[in-house]
Amino acid sequence: MVANEGGYEPSVIANPVNPSLLIDVARLRVGMYIQLDLGWMNHPFPVSSFRIASAEQIGTLRSLGLQQVRWVPARSDPEVRELPEEAAAEEGTHPHAAASPDAADASDAPAKAEPASLLQDRLAAQRRSLARCDEQFARATRTYERLALHAEQDPAEARRATEVLVQGCVSQLSDHSETAIRLLSERVGTRAALHSVNVAVLSLLLGKTLGMRGDDLGDLGIAALLHDLGKITLPPHVAQPGAPLGPADQALYEAHVGESVVLAQRMGLGRAVVSAIAQHHERADGGGFPLGLKGSELGRSGQVLALVNHYDRLCNPLHGVQPLTPHEALSVLFAQHKSRFDAKVLQSFIRLMGVYPAGSIVQLTNERYAIVVAVDSGRPLRPRVIVHDPAVPRDDALVLDLEQARDLGIRRSLRPAQLPRDALDYLSPRKRICYFFERAVDAAEADIARAAADGEAA
Repeated sequence: MVANEGGYEPSVIANPVNPSLLIDVARLRVGMYIQLDLGWMNHPFPVSSFRIASAEQIGTLRSLGLQQVRWVPARSDPEVRELPEEAAAEEGTHPHAAASPDAADASDAPAKAEPASLLQDRLAAQRRSLARCDEQFARATRTYERLALHAEQDPAEARRATEVLVQGCVSQLSDHSETAIRLLSERVGTRAALHSVNVAVLSLLLGKTLGMRGDDLGDLGIAALLHDLGKITLPPHVAQPGAPLGPADQALYEAHVGESVVLAQRMGLGRAVVSAIAQHHERADGGGFPLGLKGSELGRSGQVLALVNHYDRLCNPLHGVQPLTPHEALSVLFAQHKSRFDAKVLQSFIRLMGVYPAGSIVQLTNERYAIVVAVDSGRPLRPRVIVHDPAVPRDDALVLDLEQARDLGIRRSLRPAQLPRDALDYLSPRKRICYFFERAVDAAEADIARAAADGEAA
């Protein structure tokens, strides 16, 4: 590939199947498929190759100061696949070759300031959104650590702290018709707190997907947050084992379910909460513990909690087991562990998480590598990703919404070890997978989108 003046190598160049031509920006029309030989931080569109959807997008393209762009007739709408011959230059000419002597000055004209400002606004909104989710998750883990420390001595206060935390989450979920599961930054906290909050977040989201509301959803969230509380009574090497346990320690480990039930009862929690906690290691096929319950013997909250707990342990395992990527974990649940869980609950969970859950490393159809950072519950097959782009500093990388980039998709999932070193360093796959939820379209991002009108690719 030939790098442009800024050192950026276009991800798509002319090929025999879909040849491109250089066309003056003044001749652009709605419906044309174009390719921009620019780095992503040098234009406000989600991708560099797209079909023009509006006159506003043409205006944005003209404001960039470009003289010509690449046009792909074969991928354009039928009514704009032909232009007078003089409208296009021969393929292979550099985009700047036909520019006037004043082209360099034009690229620095004041009209280019707006796109740059828009990019910075989008980046700032993106950072605010992630910071909010990170802080909410951090507060939740701090709350769990405090209540776990005092649960035995002051069960009433532990109950109050739990209910306040969970009800806050339920209220947020009730306010939003659609939510997005957001991958978080690397967090500092105890392993127990991260796991418990992670399971609570995903259980609430799955419960909502299954139609649970009000007190039922709140009870599920409380049970999910406290399901492992009984581990505070166990020796550290048993509570959070880093290697396989012997028979005696394994029996002690399994006893944490009963200890969690006892603590929940001391806190005065209701039967629905206690029952769900008691069932969080049970399986629909009868292969769980401590009672070996199966099928209809399990309540809905117990089914949800057992599934989510198992998923999180596949991604963030104990006993020295190698972690699976979120995509691998979901595949294992569907292909190998299907009989262990209620069919409806498992189906709803897969639909909630998407084919490529947040945290998955993927390769896109344009060969680039990316990490999935958010999956919207209303469109789980088109997640939001951060793409490895050497031309853009990692901290300045914008999230790409694949719902808007309709000509781009995910080709396959990868393990981190399959990435080239530069992509691995750039994308920084999480050592621990932690989630929180946000609105499917964040308010700050919506304000930016409205201000930009149709300045993003369809």
